[in-house]
Amino acid sequence: MKLMDGGNRSVVSEFLLQGLTSSWEIQILLFLFFTVFYIASMLGNLLIVLTILSDHHLHSPMYFLLANLSFIDTGVSSIATPKMISDLFRRHKVISLRGCITQMFFIHTVGGAEMVLLIVMAYDRYVAICKPLHYLTIMSLRVCTSLLAVAWTIGLIHSVAQLAFVVNLPFCGPNEMDSFYCDFPRFIKLACTDTYILEFLVTANSGFISMGTFLILIVSYTFILFTVRKHSSGVSSKALSTLSAHITVVVFFFGPCIIVYVWPFPTLPIDKFLAIFDVLITPFMNPIIYTLRNKEMKMAMRRLFGKVLSLKKSFFMHSPRNSD
Repeated sequence: MKLMDGGNRSVVSEFLLQGLTSSWEIQILLFLFFTVFYIASMLGNLLIVLTILSDHHLHSPMYFLLANLSFIDTGVSSIATPKMISDLFRRHKVISLRGCITQMFFIHTVGGAEMVLLIVMAYDRYVAICKPLHYLTIMSLRVCTSLLAVAWTIGLIHSVAQLAFVVNLPFCGPNEMDSFYCDFPRFIKLACTDTYILEFLVTANSGFISMGTFLILIVSYTFILFTVRKHSSGVSSKALSTLSAHITVVVFFFGPCIIVYVWPFPTLPIDKFLAIFDVLITPFMNPIIYTLRNKEMKMAMRRLFGKVLSLKKSFFMHSPRNSD
């Protein structure tokens, strides 16, 4: 804290994060667990992006959107996880007020963009299954790019709309935050003013939007599943595999968001677990879900690995040592 107004009033300039545990043994286990999951998440999502970019067989609207989902997931993983890992062995887990606000800005910008992107991916599946003859016309590259721009714009508006209400909040009392990263519910609770209206606004903005979007997606996928049943068995099998992957990702993404933001202010023991699930486990699971159930992705990855191995062999064959 630093003193203001002639020493009569203290203003919080940083927050003390309580983290996950104070047990040294558990911290070591968490360090290993988080590091493995973070590296695997980054490599998995970057591999999907690289595979889709390098393989012309995957240059279609669905894979364009999937590559962008994986790109967003690398951001989701990187906003809070590296600091969470580095803070495990620190006695004082500190984040500045500016750093806290910056972290919240990126969390909700990227999270909002992913929320809209999942809606776009549901629409893509609807067009592919219900209007297959017009699919490439409706979901052209220009349309996909425009929808992606809309997703990022809405994510930015979603984040800025909440920050506008909290960025000038007065903090003059306790500065301990029972979490491993900054987010609006716990941030607002530390303000030395009446925050009832702000709590409602955060619940409405993040909680109800998450729940509403989730319900819209579930209804949409239910409708698509009924439509799939009218197609031939071969088409249905492939479509069901793709849809099941999409629905699993939707549940993983929205489940923790709804619980954290619809009932954000009563402190729940499960809050920290859900936060870890949202920022680390879900981005890790997405590459597994989309690759294990997708034959085209598996074949494209094999082709990519084949290209890498052939380039490696070619490099060693033409190296100066071999030429001598």
